[in-house]
Amino acid sequence: MKKKDSRIKDLVAEVAEGRPAELIEDMIETALRFGKDKAGVGALKLYSRALRELRYAASVFQPYEGIRKVAVFGSARTNPKAEEYHLAREFSRRMVEFDWMVITGGGEGIMGAAQEGAGTEKSFGLNIQLPFEQRANEWIEGDKKLINFRYFFTRKLNFVKETHAVALLPGGFGTHDEGFEALTLIQTGKSPVVPIIFLDRPNGHYWETWRRFVANDLLAQKLISPSDLNLFLITNDIEEAIAEVLQFYRNFHSYRWVQKRMVIRVSRRLTDAAIAKLNEEFKALLVSDQITQTTALPEEAGDAHLAHFYRIVLIPNRHDFGTVRLLIDAINRAATETKRAAMANVATTQQV
Repeated sequence: MKKKDSRIKDLVAEVAEGRPAELIEDMIETALRFGKDKAGVGALKLYSRALRELRYAASVFQPYEGIRKVAVFGSARTNPKAEEYHLAREFSRRMVEFDWMVITGGGEGIMGAAQEGAGTEKSFGLNIQLPFEQRANEWIEGDKKLINFRYFFTRKLNFVKETHAVALLPGGFGTHDEGFEALTLIQTGKSPVVPIIFLDRPNGHYWETWRRFVANDLLAQKLISPSDLNLFLITNDIEEAIAEVLQFYRNFHSYRWVQKRMVIRVSRRLTDAAIAKLNEEFKALLVSDQITQTTALPEEAGDAHLAHFYRIVLIPNRHDFGTVRLLIDAINRAATETKRAAMANVATTQQV
């Protein structure tokens, strides 16, 4: 085993160092164990193709890592003359005006509309190989940001990994699948909280019908919690849809976990009064301690590129991400300090 480990380390040292090298070594060791386990050829083909798909997709997205992206889902069958088609196109066009990029499934209908609105330069297509329907739309076909997937699970992983907001327009099984999966991953804490918007044409009732099912069947039978309804917005107003996305990132940037602590990164430091108000409003969310404000934690040393953000730290109930969403909204509305006061407080915190 030592000899094998040494060979792996020497090989990986040619392409990476530090923590990335350790993770790549783990991946290679796992691949070698498939041989030791005598995995079947069919299984090995699946694992190999999936890893290649993930690697290739990561290489396509990497140059755009610092740009926020919204995923737009909807039916591939929507007629270009339909109101929903024009709504998807206009929503995507407007999001690009705010320096966002758009990700779609790369197909026709709503996906093509969103691609057209965003423009080829500002959009990605995550196409899936199917025996029918799903060919790339004319707006992304031939572009380097069109990624063709063999497997739904690798495609879905990239949607989850790369998007900072989700917009769903009327669609079939696939649209509902994407919507419920996004909600499930956020509800269970397996994916970061992001805005999820169900967008319909003016006077449309598609998503209102869906909401009645969620409220009258899922919620009424206690299959979901009341706070889960905070995880999404249903609207017929494109301005409200855009505002929902933009306000979510007004001050909030992102969050990570350090053991049991949720560390929320914000661009502007909150006032002491604002932190006190958060503690009062969200005390039921807290498992222990209080909501505090600080600079980057020692455990975040690997996130040096995020060191300049302020931190809001808490230990929340991990069964209630609907209330976490309300907390993020409250943080975005909260009063913030002037730059000079924030710098003085940071200096005091560091001295302590």
